[in-house]
Amino acid sequence: MGLWRFVARLTKRGGMKNFVFLFLLGFSLSVSLISCSTSNAQNSNSVELTLVSYAVTKPAYRKIIPEFVQDWKQKHNQTVRFYESYGASGAQTRAVVDGLDADVVELALALDMQRIEKAGLIQPGWENEALNNSIVTESVAALVTREGNPKQIKTWDDLTKDDISIITANPKTSGVARWNFLALWGSQAEMGKEDKALDFTSKVYQNVPILPRDAREASDVFFNQGQGDVLINYENELILAGLKGKPSNYIVPETNILIENPVAVIDKNVEKHGNREIAEAFVKYLFTPTAQREFAKIGFRPVNQVVKEEFADKYPPVKTLFTVEELGGWDKLQNKFFADGAAFDEIQNQIAQR
Repeated sequence: MGLWRFVARLTKRGGMKNFVFLFLLGFSLSVSLISCSTSNAQNSNSVELTLVSYAVTKPAYRKIIPEFVQDWKQKHNQTVRFYESYGASGAQTRAVVDGLDADVVELALALDMQRIEKAGLIQPGWENEALNNSIVTESVAALVTREGNPKQIKTWDDLTKDDISIITANPKTSGVARWNFLALWGSQAEMGKEDKALDFTSKVYQNVPILPRDAREASDVFFNQGQGDVLINYENELILAGLKGKPSNYIVPETNILIENPVAVIDKNVEKHGNREIAEAFVKYLFTPTAQREFAKIGFRPVNQVVKEEFADKYPPVKTLFTVEELGGWDKLQNKFFADGAAFDEIQNQIAQR
């Protein structure tokens, strides 16, 4: 399959209008042909795989994919040609639902994967098809302060102070922002204060002057535009920023949410493409120490026990770590907090009326 067939995958259900629409939304498309052979012909010695993932995983996959290609070639004498697409998790989800023929998808939260399942592209029970309930990487929420931490921000509770300006993305448009919201709410609920959790979260959002569209935009507002006293973001985003020469002063609160990033084979597409074997093998490879080290190097907490021990100094344990399932699961949380007219909308309406 050549480049034009890949573009056709993206546009076939929505035409070129769909491609332009996604591009204008900021959908970042990167097509990479990775091969151990110069031949582009599809034959028994060559197989193709399309990977769709969210943006911050790209540096890891650029290391993992060539390693997998080489490993597969040595074991099966077969060339694997990868096509890759990276972008915001929500945008990637919509693209797959709208016709992007992904064979393997990694997303920022299980709620996005569930939307692909509801579209009929993944069979129910996908969580049981890979190790660790198909959670391939993990992270936690972190608080970034200005140099020297002049506002002395150390815990979630400090975010309710009257003189604090907080930057966080909009939970209605951003996956990371939903994790941030749940980290705030859960920090109270998990400490036995569920009756006060929503009021606490509302007080925090009263200190949020603007709601950027996504995590990258929130980081730009904080780092490049100089707005806010504190930024709420993924730990892995902050570690990656440091690797790119933008060191930040951040704190990982001792009561925190376990951010879980799922991976899955897109059943309907691999059946159509006849490449289920290689797709499942690639997903399995993502849990090996070799792949997990690459994720760990760019800021993700590894799920492989061997690699966890290797990176123990970089990723110290969090004292109280709770999960989405412990808070009730994504379906319940979506309806309770993020659906139209739910708790977050009510919080915003109350703030607007002040």
